[in-house]
Amino acid sequence: MRVGYPAGMEATTAVRGCPPPAGRRERKKQRTREALIDTAFRLFGEKGFDATTVEEITDAVDVSSRTFFRYFASKEDVVLTYQEEQFATFLEELAARPSGEPVMTALRRAAVTVMRACEEGDHGFDPERFGCIQQMMERSPAVFGRSLEHGQKKQAEVTRIIAERMGVDPASDLRPHVAAGASNSAFRSAFEVLACGVTKAERMSDVLDKVFAVLEDGLNYPACETVPGPVRG
Repeated sequence: MRVGYPAGMEATTAVRGCPPPAGRRERKKQRTREALIDTAFRLFGEKGFDATTVEEITDAVDVSSRTFFRYFASKEDVVLTYQEEQFATFLEELAARPSGEPVMTALRRAAVTVMRACEEGDHGFDPERFGCIQQMMERSPAVFGRSLEHGQKKQAEVTRIIAERMGVDPASDLRPHVAAGASNSAFRSAFEVLACGVTKAERMSDVLDKVFAVLEDGLNYPACETVPGPVRG
């Protein structure tokens, strides 16, 4: 006997509060995108960023160059996929810092936590891919420049979180902008310090911690004590 549904109703597997499962087409697109990223990083590690062509990436994945450019505007944008994940995790860590923690201290601890996760493979980060990015940043001006541009574009989001932590309006208070800009500069300075061997530290996270310590000594705006937030050690 066939069991039907009342008029006006359709069979569904959707669960209230949960997003519908991705369709076959979307799953195929996601697999293609991930294959392009994985292959690109493998070739970047083997040949170097500048020596790797889009055609080599697409040939290895068995797709056309047109397909590549549906997902990425350039080779540099492939590299930025990892930095997007870094930045999203950094914002989560920053927002989760104790509400009474001074601004630069919160930025320092959030940034170092994410950097160490990248180095050690925590939070789903791939340490080999992170090492590949560090090499490309050092050897390819195109990658380094694109990374700086990416950080600059994301600065407004950091400014917003800092302003919320301080309990001020960023439209009329310069301090959140200054702190966010200093945070952005800290990442660049840490990379340059590591490349030049200014300190004895060998890991990016350790150098970044030292750079933020310098900022923390002279630019540590207090948080607003009335702003509620999670308590985390």
